[in-house]
Amino acid sequence: MFEAASSYPLLDAMWTVFVIFGWVIWFWLLVTICSDLFRRHDVSGWGKAGWLAMLLVLPFVGVLIYLIAQGKGMAERRTADTTAAKTDFDNYVRSVSSSGNGHGNSASEIGQAKELLDSGAISKDEYETLKQKALAS
Repeated sequence: MFEAASSYPLLDAMWTVFVIFGWVIWFWLLVTICSDLFRRHDVSGWGKAGWLAMLLVLPFVGVLIYLIAQGKGMAERRTADTTAAKTDFDNYVRSVSSSGNGHGNSASEIGQAKELLDSGAISKDEYETLKQKALAS
């Protein structure tokens, strides 16, 4: 039972884990590079085909060359994409929350009424009336 375990030393097991980890990292980098490459608008179709051929023919060297040559550009494009997505999402949330469907406006009306109540400008009964009007609209 313990004979099989002793025929595969610990260093061999660690080396196997290291090699598997290396392949997983390489595959992740390959997917990242391909997604960056095909999203680029400044590279022609032939340029994309050339990079893809290099990545497939010389897998490890191709990945390293792309990262060295285009690493800064990859980071800038990723940052720009993330910023654009965040801006689009923020604009969408603002448009939905301020739309005239009653839900976005009622929350702000209740908030304003609560501020008036807290400042003493209106009474509790007036606050409840304003709150009911806001919820009814």
